[in-house]
Amino acid sequence: MKTEKLRIVFMGTPGFAVGVLSALVSNNYNVVGVVTAPDRPKGRGRSLQGSEVKQFALQHNINVLQPTNLKEDSFLQDLKNLAPTLQIVVAFRMLPKVVWQIPSLGTFNLHASLLPQYRGAAPINWAIINKEQTTGVTTFFIDEKIDTGEIILSQKVAIAEDETVGSLHDVLMDIGSQLVIKTLEIIEKGDISTTPQPLGEDFSRLELKEAPKLNPNNTYIDWSATPDTIDYFVRGLNPYPCAWSFLEQNGEKIKVKIYKVALIEPEHENSLWFITKDAGIKISQHSQLGAVKVIHKKLYVQLHDQVLEIIEIQLPGKRKMLTKDLVNGYDFMPDAKMIVNPHA
Repeated sequence: MKTEKLRIVFMGTPGFAVGVLSALVSNNYNVVGVVTAPDRPKGRGRSLQGSEVKQFALQHNINVLQPTNLKEDSFLQDLKNLAPTLQIVVAFRMLPKVVWQIPSLGTFNLHASLLPQYRGAAPINWAIINKEQTTGVTTFFIDEKIDTGEIILSQKVAIAEDETVGSLHDVLMDIGSQLVIKTLEIIEKGDISTTPQPLGEDFSRLELKEAPKLNPNNTYIDWSATPDTIDYFVRGLNPYPCAWSFLEQNGEKIKVKIYKVALIEPEHENSLWFITKDAGIKISQHSQLGAVKVIHKKLYVQLHDQVLEIIEIQLPGKRKMLTKDLVNGYDFMPDAKMIVNPHA
């Protein structure tokens, strides 16, 4: 059994944070409270539902705080009443100094990248989108800026060739949970040493990549990109928030989500056609960029000088489907195309 000298307040909201909180409970750490987001309307009925972290905490009889304002006096007093000696943050909001300086042992964060790379809200997504071969997890003490505090521990993780953000999320959640436990063991022993992140000239010399928050603008598929770039992009957004595009036909434009694509390797090509490994399928190289064609119950999109197969798609108001099933009941017209520039 762990001693109760550590009084831990855990802060987090989504499923990624639940994995870490579960590890704390399984390892008998003394979690005296959880801070998570307020309940939000979800589902078709738009009924209020608590976060995944809240649901787990209630199942394990852990105190739950759900502030709307992290600087509100009543919340700060409730937090101080829990008398935390340490706070752990996983996938939560930026904390004001008045919150992270409360515990005597400080507040540390688990971040899903190898800091200082991929600071920001969506590190798992951007690592795949940017075709990284490795990523990792880092624990660090929180300071006044975002993801800049002194590093405690980090662990590297290989990214598989067919990795999606969903599968990598689960891998990093497991590895991250283990890293948090290792971090706690070091803190308990009292012999912790940290590594400052690069600053000033050292920082400016690094080729750092950021992980900005995802939104409709930076999750739209660029059909002018190369096939492999689109493949990485789609996998880096599958299943959430999902890459998307406008599909236009017969003068109507609808929003579609793309969950999976496949690169087409031509057996032969000339000035007019790609001859694919599916015998007899011919796809013009000179079709309009973004043109959509259904051939042998497969859905293809024309790129600059290649084609891309759409494997899994979701139309408005429908569940996501394999395209081979979709084309049985949905007609793609001869003028069907993916809009290359949604702002044109």
